[in-house]
Amino acid sequence: MQAEAASSQQLLKVINRMALVRHLCANPGLSRADLAVAVGLTKSTVSLLVRELILEGWLAEREVVATGDLGRRPTPLFIDPTRLLLLGAEVGIDSVRVVATSLTGEVLGWTVAHYSANRTAKACIASLATALLKLRKQLDAGQQVLGIGVGLPGGVNEARGVLHFAPNLGWRDIPFGALLAEKLQDTSLAGAPLFIQNEADVAALGEMEFNSAPVSDPLLYVSINQGLGAGVIVGDRLLTGSRGFAGEVGHMVLQLNGPRCSCGRRGCAEALIATRAMLGGSEDGTTLRSLAEVRAHLVDEDAQTLKAVSSAGRYLGVLLQNLATAYDPACIVLGGSVVELGEPFLKPALDTLLEYAAAASLPPPSVRTSLFGANAVAVGAAALARYRLTRPTLPGAVTAVGENISEESA
Repeated sequence: MQAEAASSQQLLKVINRMALVRHLCANPGLSRADLAVAVGLTKSTVSLLVRELILEGWLAEREVVATGDLGRRPTPLFIDPTRLLLLGAEVGIDSVRVVATSLTGEVLGWTVAHYSANRTAKACIASLATALLKLRKQLDAGQQVLGIGVGLPGGVNEARGVLHFAPNLGWRDIPFGALLAEKLQDTSLAGAPLFIQNEADVAALGEMEFNSAPVSDPLLYVSINQGLGAGVIVGDRLLTGSRGFAGEVGHMVLQLNGPRCSCGRRGCAEALIATRAMLGGSEDGTTLRSLAEVRAHLVDEDAQTLKAVSSAGRYLGVLLQNLATAYDPACIVLGGSVVELGEPFLKPALDTLLEYAAAASLPPPSVRTSLFGANAVAVGAAALARYRLTRPTLPGAVTAVGENISEESA
C-alpha cells in the first residue's frame, strides 16, 4: 500500500509539472505567480516545480526589461528550445523522413532515406532506425532526446504499438513499436519513449501543438498522398476510434461502382482523389507514373492532365463537404504531396465546397494548407511525442489545464 501511495504521489507530481509546461506552451512569458493562478497550485509549489524544470531543460527564464516602474518585476518563463529534443518520423510508401525539433517545434535537422527493393515491414523499420540514428549523430550530443514519434500510413493501435493495416504497403498486424525498439537497442536512442500513430493523426497534432495561434476546435487535418486520411482533434483530444481506424476517410465511398481502391472496395475517396486518380495517359500519349510527372504536365498545360487533376479536386470538395457536415470543424487543414499541385487541384476543391455551402445558405468552413509543408507528418510525429509526454494520466484524475490539481507530491 505504501508503495502504491508513493507511486501515485510521484505521478501527481509529474502531472503538476506537465500542467505547467503545457500552460507555458500556450502562454509563453508568464511569471511563477501567473502560473500558480492559472493551474490552481500554490506559489511555493510552482516555484519548486519551476526550479526543477529549469534545471532539466524544459523551461528557461529571461531577464526582465527595465521599465522605470518601482518594485521588482516578475521574471517571465518560457519553454526552453535549446536543451531537449524530439524526434519525429514519417513512414511513407517509398521512403522515411525523419526530423528533429525543439520542444516548441522548430526543425533542427532532417533526413530522408529511400527503401530498397525489399519493402517488408522489418526492412523498412531497419531503414527507419538507421535514419533516426544518423540524424541523432548530426545533433549536439549534449541535447537529450525526450521521445520519438512515428506517423504510419494506416490504422494504428497506439496503446499496443501495433499497425493494423497499411493497404498501400500490404502490411497487416505489425508490432511496429516493439520491432523499432528492438532495432534501437544498444544505441544512443535506446530507452527513448516511442509513440506511434496514423500519419494524418500526427499531422493534426502538429498543427495543434506547434501552432502559436489559438487552437481551432474541432480541427480536421486531411492528408492527401498515395493514400488519403484525416486526423480529428476535439477538445484537445485526438479522435482515434475503438480500433484506431477513426479518420480513415480515404475509404469513404464517394462513387458507386467507381474505380478500384487499394482496400479492395470500389469508388473510395482515395481512388478518386489521391495520387493514382491523376496518373495515366496525357494528351501527348505519355504514360504518367508519378506525381512529379503530373506536376510537369500541369506546367505544360496538358489538357488531359488538367482534366484529371481538376476531377480529383472536385471530388476532394465533395469529401470536404461530407466531413464538414459530419464534424462541423472550426478549421480544415490540407496537407500531403498532392496539395503541392496548387491551384489546379485546390481551386476546384474549394469551388465545389463553396457551391455546397451556398446551396444550403451556410458559411463554408475555414480551409488552409499545412504550416509545415513536406515535413508535416514528421513534425507532427514529434508533436505526438510532446503531446503524450506532457499529458500523463492518473486513473480517475482530471488533469486539464486550469483544473485544481493535487499538490500532495509537489
